[in-house]
Amino acid sequence: MAQKRKNDGELAESSSCKKQKTKGKANFIFSAAAAMFFPLLSFITNNNFLLKLGKKTPPSIHHLDVDDSVKVQFPEEILVNILSRLPVWSLVRFKCVSKFWTTLISDPYFTKKHLNRARNDQDSQKLLIYQWGPKDSTFSLYCCPLSPVQQVKDVQKLKLDSPSTLKPRSCLIHCCYNGLAIIEIHAKYRVKILLWNPSIRESIVLPPLGCPGDGRSRFGLGYDSSSGEYKIIHMHQNLEGPNYPNEILALKDGSWRSIDEHPRANHCWFYASDSLPFIHAAFHWIQVSRNYFVVISFNISNEVYGEIPLSEEILSLKPGPDTVGVSVLEGMLCVHSNLFFTGNGTFKVWVLKEYGVKESWMLLTIVKDTPNVYAAPRHRFADGEVLFWCLNHETRGHAFRTVSRPFRSWPRWVTRGHTSWMVSRPFRSWPQCDTIQGGHAFTESLISPKSLTY
Repeated sequence: MAQKRKNDGELAESSSCKKQKTKGKANFIFSAAAAMFFPLLSFITNNNFLLKLGKKTPPSIHHLDVDDSVKVQFPEEILVNILSRLPVWSLVRFKCVSKFWTTLISDPYFTKKHLNRARNDQDSQKLLIYQWGPKDSTFSLYCCPLSPVQQVKDVQKLKLDSPSTLKPRSCLIHCCYNGLAIIEIHAKYRVKILLWNPSIRESIVLPPLGCPGDGRSRFGLGYDSSSGEYKIIHMHQNLEGPNYPNEILALKDGSWRSIDEHPRANHCWFYASDSLPFIHAAFHWIQVSRNYFVVISFNISNEVYGEIPLSEEILSLKPGPDTVGVSVLEGMLCVHSNLFFTGNGTFKVWVLKEYGVKESWMLLTIVKDTPNVYAAPRHRFADGEVLFWCLNHETRGHAFRTVSRPFRSWPRWVTRGHTSWMVSRPFRSWPQCDTIQGGHAFTESLISPKSLTY
């Protein structure tokens, strides 16, 4: 049994969203009503008070007559159904109502049910951003809503405390999955890698890597349904110098172990991908030989390698370290071309509609003549708009941008003296800074990192 990891600090709770239109407004009203009535329901359910039926005036909560009465039960499945529709921030508060609520909301069955609903809820989609502040040379973290009905005027309310007690001089969010994030924090002489749930303000320190990361290695996080545990994979490019073995961590085991190399042991290119996306129970990345590249899969359960067939259009791209990247959009495997290195100034995104079927690759979007040398898709909105993380060729600055008005950013970014202006979209909650380093989209969840280690 793995030794339980200590929590390495907490982060500030993100601000609650303002009243929302249509569905958002309904959620707000429902949450407010729940905050008033759930304590009463808890009082009735937990203490098993008996309410006398037939009275014209119901007894007050302080003067319940329990003689000659009929017991009233509130079915737990109804409670679970109601609670599973509420946002994480409400449920975290409701844990304070009673031990019963704490047990119910923390139950693995409930957290899974809540996550399944949240995946299809636009209000539960967030963007976790890390940014560098040039004035004090430190990094800050923000959790920004991706729903068009969630607007926050004061972006400082979206700022999060660091999950580590270390004052970060460097910070990197490697990947996100099921509301959990792998975050690497560098202090003056120390480095920590944590598993963090920013929605519930909880994190654990991961065991030291068996082989050190060199800035070119990549992480992936996924859930193994066969064993019921979360696993983390750490892959090296091994382009030059010593060849480090790839490794995997089962959180319940508590230590990293080496895994076998791919049978052909070709080079893994990670320049166009900053994580190892997890989908269909497998991690994915690009592997390149002299004149050929392929998407490699690695099954999380049996640790068997596979290959995902690519369309002829994708295969026509010139293979190289920066040509093609892989990610996930709307639960589909996604391949994107890196426009600067394709030689034609064009950026394309394809999605695999049916996993493993070569003929189901579909061109999702195409962008031409942009000032950005690199762009990676992060999220697709309900209206089909795609959010990209971009690197500008002229300013070398980073930003999150959309395609509808060629790669202009939402808020007014100031990047090394160059200015780009906000487009007229309803997203005004993005923090203003000198440069945005990066970030990942994620679905809010109640999953406790500490509960995954035992």
